[in-house]
Amino acid sequence: MIASPSGGTSGTPTGTSVYDSWVAQPPPVSDEAPPGAPHGPQLVVRTVATDDLPDTPTALVDRLPDTNALAWVRHGDGLVGWGEALRFETFGPGRFADADEAWRQVLDNAVVHDDVDLPGSGLVAFGSFAFDDVSPGDESEDPARASGVLIVPRVVVGRRGDKAWMTTISLVGDRSAPVGEDLLSAYPHQPVTEPGRVVLADGAVGAADWPAVVAEGIARIQTGELEKVVLARDVVATAEQPLDTRHLLGRLASAYDACWAFSVDGMVGATPELLVRSEKGLVASRVLAGTIRREHGTADADDADLLRAAQLARSSKDLEEHEFAVRSVAAALEPFCSSMNVPEAPFVLHLPNVMHLATDVTGVLTDQHAASGRPAPSSLSLAAALHPSAAVCGTPTTAARSLIREIEGLDRARYAGPVGWVGAGGDGEWGIALRSAEISATDPRHIRLFAGCGIVAASDPQAELAESEAKLEPMRYALGVSS
Repeated sequence: MIASPSGGTSGTPTGTSVYDSWVAQPPPVSDEAPPGAPHGPQLVVRTVATDDLPDTPTALVDRLPDTNALAWVRHGDGLVGWGEALRFETFGPGRFADADEAWRQVLDNAVVHDDVDLPGSGLVAFGSFAFDDVSPGDESEDPARASGVLIVPRVVVGRRGDKAWMTTISLVGDRSAPVGEDLLSAYPHQPVTEPGRVVLADGAVGAADWPAVVAEGIARIQTGELEKVVLARDVVATAEQPLDTRHLLGRLASAYDACWAFSVDGMVGATPELLVRSEKGLVASRVLAGTIRREHGTADADDADLLRAAQLARSSKDLEEHEFAVRSVAAALEPFCSSMNVPEAPFVLHLPNVMHLATDVTGVLTDQHAASGRPAPSSLSLAAALHPSAAVCGTPTTAARSLIREIEGLDRARYAGPVGWVGAGGDGEWGIALRSAEISATDPRHIRLFAGCGIVAASDPQAELAESEAKLEPMRYALGVSS
């Protein structure tokens, strides 16, 4: 694991200062820690209420000062952040456990003044993690590429219903970081830029060749090797101008407001699938599997949607795919819960581009501290236990993951991995990085768009290709590219 304070600055929020009642003090100049000082980084955190957020779906996104955006927004609520007080990078199979341990150490040392006391106020970190323990083909090119990252911002703005707040975070001993009023003024607001002309091209496996990959997956399922596998493809886009994540987030937050619009370390998207929410001892997971494309631009589009929703709800292929996903999530959550609710039948979730079969699994966390003295699991550790679900990998998990590595021909990187945030009390929300894309770390004009489909014995390769095209629509829309 690599942990580092981060020094760069650029961008500031507009609105009321949070320092009217409290001022952060600069860290001491001594290089030697005094006796009894905490081991590891120490953060000073202050959260105060604010009332200057307009009631719009993009109000939080609009506060972001520059393109280095951290965001988790749905229906206008959520969190955005900027600057980096701390950054933890983790690697390989231990990426979740290492990040969770680092986070617990940060919490042990932090000094937090939270006047709001809501999920997302106080100390938070944004995170994004790779789908797989290994990335095919990247050892020779980039053997040190991190497979997980947790970022503690310097400034966070949040909203939940009619409550809004601002949090500032300072690292004790970081002399390069601004504090107090300087922390806010260090981030002047830069104009949001559009990408200009965007050109799309095939990714690792072209659209013409991908149905053959799906056919191979179907054949392996029909031999009894496994029951379901999720196969993905990518499309590469090149923009005329460097990509501004705020532009992408704004379009996604407006058009796909029922999804969780996110941005963490170059990974940006609008996921409809909540891997886990943990809040005050209650957990929830929204499971999606089974998809049908919506019709647009016709006079009878509404009637067509009703017929398609009914078709999806009766589809034995989609119901089978969905059942695998629900079972995997319920089985992963069960060891952590004293009680659970798993609905017997899914509902149909309507999104602008597609409809999904959806099931909301909920539970009550076991009081592990009372039972064993151990701390309650954080939302990050719950996300690690749930990943990868059958919705993004397959059933059985080991066989599906092996087949993905064998035939997919794609480095998923952080696509279909957990993305979200964790708070000081262990609360947090983690989605699955779907309907998403990854901006190149070396060239901000380049971005990879991803889409995946659940494959079962009754799947049809051409139908799965069409479904993958529908799932690429949100990011194409964000880039301003017509389908």
